[in-house]
Amino acid sequence: MVLQRYLLNASRQITSRQSIIQSARQTFSVLRFSYSTASSSRRYTDRHEWVVVNNNIGIVGISNYAQESLGDVVFAQLPDTGTVIKAGDECGALESVKAASEVYSPVSGEIIEKNVEVENKPGLINSSCYDIGWLFKLKLSNPEELKELMNEEEYEKFLKTDVEKDHT
Repeated sequence: MVLQRYLLNASRQITSRQSIIQSARQTFSVLRFSYSTASSSRRYTDRHEWVVVNNNIGIVGISNYAQESLGDVVFAQLPDTGTVIKAGDECGALESVKAASEVYSPVSGEIIEKNVEVENKPGLINSSCYDIGWLFKLKLSNPEELKELMNEEEYEKFLKTDVEKDHT
């Protein structure tokens, strides 16, 4: 009888743990999906930076095209918190085994956070440029500037015409 209770209790604990794990997986999937769908709200510059804005806070990074062009990123210099920048200002630099590239802000505002993880592990840009490889966050000072940036579809067209120019 004691053994049956023990096994029943153990079975309930295993079921409970499995339920918790399944719930965590579902939550992660929902969060990942909701973040991934941000591509529809992502805006791009012709220099291949992107920005996603939520509640007047922009998250900035470089596009997949840019990270592929750079190759393995080995160094990232990002703007310091409190720095005020204007759209188009140079605000950082990325170095790879192939090249170095400046980072330009797609919008104006004040830097409220830089991705310290990227400074410590620049390769995050290559493995996840739209998720964990973002560069910095800023509080927008002029949200109207977003209208000047390309949406996903426009950026894809831009890439096609830009590549065609390079081959002519």
